[in-house]
This record gives sequence, C-alpha cells and structure tokens, in this order.
Amino acid sequence: MKYFKNTSWLFIEKIIRIMISIFMSVWIARYLGPEQFGLLSYVQSFVGLFSAISILGLDSIVVRELVKYKDNQNILLGTAFLLRIIGAFAMIFIITIAMYFTSNNQYTNILIYIIASATILQSFNVIDMFFQSEVLSKYVVFANAISLFISTIVKIILLTMEAPLISFAWIVLFDSFILTAGLIYFYIKNKHALITWKFDKNIAISLLRDSWPLIFSSVAIMIYMRIDQIMIKEMLGDISVGLYAVGIKFVEALYFIPMIITSSLLPAIIKLKENNAHEFQDKFQNLMTLMFWGSVLIIIPLYLYAADIILLFFGKEYLESYSVTEVYCWIFLFTSLGVTSSRWLLVENMQKFAMYRTYLGLVINIILNYILIPKYGIVGAAYASLISQIIASYLGYLTSVSTWKIFMIQTNAILPIYLLSKKGKK
Repeated sequence: MKYFKNTSWLFIEKIIRIMISIFMSVWIARYLGPEQFGLLSYVQSFVGLFSAISILGLDSIVVRELVKYKDNQNILLGTAFLLRIIGAFAMIFIITIAMYFTSNNQYTNILIYIIASATILQSFNVIDMFFQSEVLSKYVVFANAISLFISTIVKIILLTMEAPLISFAWIVLFDSFILTAGLIYFYIKNKHALITWKFDKNIAISLLRDSWPLIFSSVAIMIYMRIDQIMIKEMLGDISVGLYAVGIKFVEALYFIPMIITSSLLPAIIKLKENNAHEFQDKFQNLMTLMFWGSVLIIIPLYLYAADIILLFFGKEYLESYSVTEVYCWIFLFTSLGVTSSRWLLVENMQKFAMYRTYLGLVINIILNYILIPKYGIVGAAYASLISQIIASYLGYLTSVSTWKIFMIQTNAILPIYLLSKKGKK
C-alpha cells in the first residue's frame, strides 16, 4: 500500500502537469506563431541535447545508495549535489563549443544560455532522490504542484501582457528556481538541513564508476529525442520546427503512460522472476500484449482525427502539422514495446544491450533525417523517427541471440493470431 500510494501521487501529478502543459503550449503556440514558437522549441531541444551531461546518470544510482546506506545520507547527498553542479557547468561549456558549429544568431544563443542556466538550480534535485529513497514522493509532488501553479499564473500574465519571446525563456529558469525553493522547504520541514551535506572524493568516484554507462545511455536518448528538431532547424528553418513541434506534441504527452505502468509493476516483475521463471515469462507476455494493444486503442483516435485535433487546439496556422501527427503517432506503439522490454533487460542485468540498442536507433535516425528531410520536409523527419524507433525497440532485439526471446514475446504481442490461440487454449 505504501508503494501504491507513492506511485499514485506521482501518477496524479503527472496527469495534471501534462494537461496544464498542453493547455499552455497551445496558448503559447497560438500567441507566438509558428516561427517564434519554432525558435523556442529549437532552443529547448538544443539544450536538451546536452542536458544528460548535467545529470551524470546519477539519479537511480544515488537513490539505490540512499536506500542501502541510510547512515551516509548527508555524504551521499552532498557528493551528488557537487557532482551535479560540476556537470551543469560542464554542460554549459560544451554548449558554448557546440554553438560554433551552428548557424545560430546572437539572440538565439542568448535564449540557449538562459534555458541552460536552469540546470545549475536543478542540482538541488538530489532532494528529490532523497524523498524517492524514503518513499515520500508526495513532498516532491507538492513542490512540483507549487511550481506548476506559480509558473502557470506567470505565463498567463506574460501572454495577456503580450510579452516578447525571451520572457518565455526566462520562465524556464524561473520554474527551476521555484521548484528548488519548494524542495528545500519540504526537506527542511522534514527536519533535515543542507548545511549537513558533505562531499567525499571516494564516494564521488564510486558513484561515477557505477553511473558512466547510464551517462552514455542518457546522452544517446536525449540526442535521439531532440536531434530531429535540430536538423529541421538547420535544413528548413524556424517555421518548420514550430510545425513539427506541434505535430509531435500530443504523442510525446502519452510517453509517461508506459513508463509509469511498467515502473509500478517492476518490483512484482523482479519478485516473480526470482520465484518462478516460467510464470515470469508467461506474465511478461501478458504485460507486453496489454501494453501494445492498449497503445493501439489510444492512438487510433489520434490518427483518425489528427487534422481536426490540430485545427481545434492550434488553429489554421499549424494545420500542416497534422501530417506529422499521422505518422508520429505510430511511434507510441513501439515506444510502449521498448519501455516494457527494457524492464526485461533490467531484470536480466543486460543494461549494456539497452545502451547499444539506443545508439543503434540514434545512428539510424540521424542518417534517415539527412536523407528524408530534404526530400519530404517535416513529414520525412517523422518517418525517420518512426523507422529508427521500430529498429531500436523491436527489430534490434534480433542482433543478439540473448535477446531473441524478447523479440518473440514482442511479436506474439503484436500478432492477433497469438491472442486467438491463447483464448482457444483457455
């Protein structure tokens, strides 16, 4: 019940956040128009390319260590905090170098620096890790709720005042400041003090030794998710980025569903694997089938009414975006398969394969973007993302004998004939 309540807090907060985020994105997109909204989306994507560097893959590692070594909490938090600070400045330094290889003007680079500086404040997210380790995520939800409420009010004020584009970059930094203040408040309220945090060199080395594969995986994932908008900007311009960003908005809003469902079931999956390997595979097959066909039911309305949805929410300026949505929505099927299968890899201690799979998808995505964007525009980028996702999350499991079993489970989940055969056996 304790874990169920903890997950419920996170699920509710995520639903509310996404609903408000979509509402505000629609308003901001309509206000700014495709060109300025495209520039804002590009800037956020550009920073997103490097954001994994600031995190250093530490989140899950630190939570694990906090659970195992409660007596060392202050040292772990202090060490992780300083590492995150160093990571944030390293990210900004790398971004500065990367700017020289773009066609950005000075105004665009200023926007990038404003948004990138938010990662310094995000170093205080180690408090979030502490609350996760104590199964007290409700305090993180409270802090996020306060930040979301204040941020939404400020955005509405900016919109009614017809504020310039740069104001919406500053609001990203402001969001991080409010969230940080909230996390610190609830941390102190729970009778803890930041002044007790300490840095330990040996623990820092130990954390980085465990986290380095996650750093490379996280970097690949972030590039994978953002590279399409960066390449569209360089090849087609800001307006095309704005249209593409709107086209994928609703699909990206759905990604939390498989993440939360599989994360909630992970402890049960691990326990079942330890107790009964045969039943584990059977139950995992059922989970994979549920995730795939549940995803089908979710995206069919989005596919059928893509044009109507875009027109209703974003207006005629963005109507062209519906063609992106019609292609991109199918990615959700393979994202669900990929997220679910990643739990199998975790249980079987095959994290390195997950990293290789991600890099395979990334390389294919970049190559296809170079080929398809010049020929088919933003729809070409959507096809590039879809094909690379199919390979990374499904066909990629054929590249190793040790993962063929996952490929067969996914195939069984996709094929209706398998469902009918299971029903016939019953």
